[in-house]
Amino acid sequence: MYSLTRALQHELGITALSDNFGPSTLSHLRAHGNIGPGEPNKNIVKIVQHACFCKGYWGGPVDGEYHNNTRNAIVSMEVDAGLDGTTGAVRPKVFKALLTMDAYVLLSGGSKKIREIQQWLNGRYINRENFFVSPCDGHYSRGVQKALMKGLQYEFGLSESLVNGNFGPKTKAGLRAHPVAEGDSGVFVQLFSAACVFNGTVDDGDGNASTTFKETFDAALTEYVRVFQGFSVLDVNGVGDYNTWCQLLVSCGNPDRDGTAADCVTTITPARAQALYDAGYRVIGRYLDEPEDGRHNKEIQPGELQNIFDGGLRVFPISQYYGSEVTYFTYSRGYQHGLKAHERAEHYGFNRGTVLYFAVDYDATDAQIDQYIRPYFFGVQAALSSNGKKYLAGVYGSRNVCSRISDEAYARYSFVSGMSYGFSGNLGFPLPANWSFNQIQTLTIGSGSGEINIDKNIHRPGTDPGVGSVGEKSSPVDAFLQYIQDLYDTAVSYGSDDPDLRVMEYLRYPKYNGVASGWKLLIGNVDEAWIDYVENNGPRKVKQFADPSYGVTVNVDHFGATANAVYLKGVGGEDAANEGDFGGWGGDLCTLYGEWYSNIEEYASGYKFCMDRLAKINTTSSFSFGDLIEDVDGYHVGMTVRGGTSVVKAIQDQLGGNGHLSRFKRFYEERYGGSVEGVVQSATNMLVREVGVTLEQLRFAAYQKSGGWEVMIPRDMPPYKLNPFFEGYADTIQQIVGKEDAR
Repeated sequence: MYSLTRALQHELGITALSDNFGPSTLSHLRAHGNIGPGEPNKNIVKIVQHACFCKGYWGGPVDGEYHNNTRNAIVSMEVDAGLDGTTGAVRPKVFKALLTMDAYVLLSGGSKKIREIQQWLNGRYINRENFFVSPCDGHYSRGVQKALMKGLQYEFGLSESLVNGNFGPKTKAGLRAHPVAEGDSGVFVQLFSAACVFNGTVDDGDGNASTTFKETFDAALTEYVRVFQGFSVLDVNGVGDYNTWCQLLVSCGNPDRDGTAADCVTTITPARAQALYDAGYRVIGRYLDEPEDGRHNKEIQPGELQNIFDGGLRVFPISQYYGSEVTYFTYSRGYQHGLKAHERAEHYGFNRGTVLYFAVDYDATDAQIDQYIRPYFFGVQAALSSNGKKYLAGVYGSRNVCSRISDEAYARYSFVSGMSYGFSGNLGFPLPANWSFNQIQTLTIGSGSGEINIDKNIHRPGTDPGVGSVGEKSSPVDAFLQYIQDLYDTAVSYGSDDPDLRVMEYLRYPKYNGVASGWKLLIGNVDEAWIDYVENNGPRKVKQFADPSYGVTVNVDHFGATANAVYLKGVGGEDAANEGDFGGWGGDLCTLYGEWYSNIEEYASGYKFCMDRLAKINTTSSFSFGDLIEDVDGYHVGMTVRGGTSVVKAIQDQLGGNGHLSRFKRFYEERYGGSVEGVVQSATNMLVREVGVTLEQLRFAAYQKSGGWEVMIPRDMPPYKLNPFFEGYADTIQQIVGKEDAR
């Protein structure tokens, strides 16, 4: 494309050639006129034909004649891009689009809903001076975000010279003047709903809320807005007000809104703690250590933590030594920083389970995240694990950095540098699902001895609460382990001849029981008399706890159901998968297959679907990272109890001891024989191999649960299409094991 761009410039008489199709190229092309039948410059026609080929359209033989094949290719591209496609000639802006690397067809992982909006934006605004053809690939990106902002600026009535896609004062004024609410119709509802679609699905606690592109603000859009506002910590009113517009469009949202958290480089004295509290702040980010040059006095000072706690505040610790240049980030430096952070956190007495935020304080691109940032965080995780994973890793950075590191290096929470709303990693990316703090504005509060300069943060309730005290010796899983002991003692007093089984039954009840859920067919129902007994005589039910290695929420019922299935049925061998497997990883893999099938238009590749959606912290999926932990720990506990160990000791060893530090490697070796090929074979056995009637019914029900009534069963899918799905599962497992090995 760069070569073709330079060739076009040469043919237009431009002497200073460039890879960029800029204003000069566009001006010369406009002076030349549209390219169509009868074009005298055959080389320009050949450039069009070659560019069509590069874009995936057949423009005919490259002979310099603008014939029907060439015309049809241009028409096809225009229609794909949302343009009218009637002239068949190459207009200057279309030529510019033809020479980009942008796609105008749905790409793998893209969304048809997003592509519809991309096409609409192109069709509506292409004739405006400062609007150019945007991608129509179904992916929300920086360019698409800019196109949406330009659309808003046009509708606000800004002159062409002011339309730039930036979030400036006139754009803010336009947003204030155009709230939208249920019952409204027109272009501003279309632009608002487009921004909602771009921000993706949002977890409302009971499921995922999403919306579609629409012209009328209906009740469904109101509900989505309410969920989005709750997720973003805005007033939940279901209205497209100024704060909601801003939050949909830029990473800082409305920077002037109130925040309850802050981070700073300044020591918190009693006077400053009072000023912060009086201004509404409750959680403060402070630094564990000095930068490498040691000149900034940023680290927590002696007595400062007590000042914070006495002032009614909590604290979240930050680790940053430099972090403003890409080549600084390496695996070895991440390992060193993880060791230092652990040492400094222990020095201050931070409690087990505290989240330490490691900073990426620059605008890292995707390529740089791959090459530098991910290895750095693998090093951080390895160092923390080498010290028993007393502390959890969090990540500070752009939305993209936070999302990718959470998904690929398993950072527990994200501290988003939302204030840098011009970062490419903030434009075209929604808030990470695991965000805890969003940094939005620098300001000074207080006066006199209480004056302090801070970065204001929005703190999301229900995520990382920060630390309100130090020096505690307990572990976050202690309460759950005590619960298991109390439950076991209750089973013994019940008079059960198998108290281990009774404990697992109660853990899985009521969700994983009964005919409707399929668990009666799989392993039978629980002892109802036991359930009644424990409800009246046993400990209060615990439904969730925080995993000691990664801090993700573990659902006790799923963990207990897997352990129960493995305990009763064992697991399959190299040539088979059985009910015990289906009770854990096998059932989740079946629902993941159904989910892939329901998204097969967006994900032609099953491999890419697994790479994008399987076992992630920050990505909505029927087989999340938490699900995998529950499957793996359930496997280990079920097999250990099956071997004669009590359920109390098995869970204590897995979660209270060091079992969780090597859980994936042991599962990989024990269940899959320690090879990618073994994983592929087991996965194939689970979904394709002939099984008994009961398991066949359960498998099909799992496919339908996430794939719909018309789902294709795996054995009917051609192997060339299905096998990459299995390979994606295997490679995901192997990568997780590899990270554990690196510790």
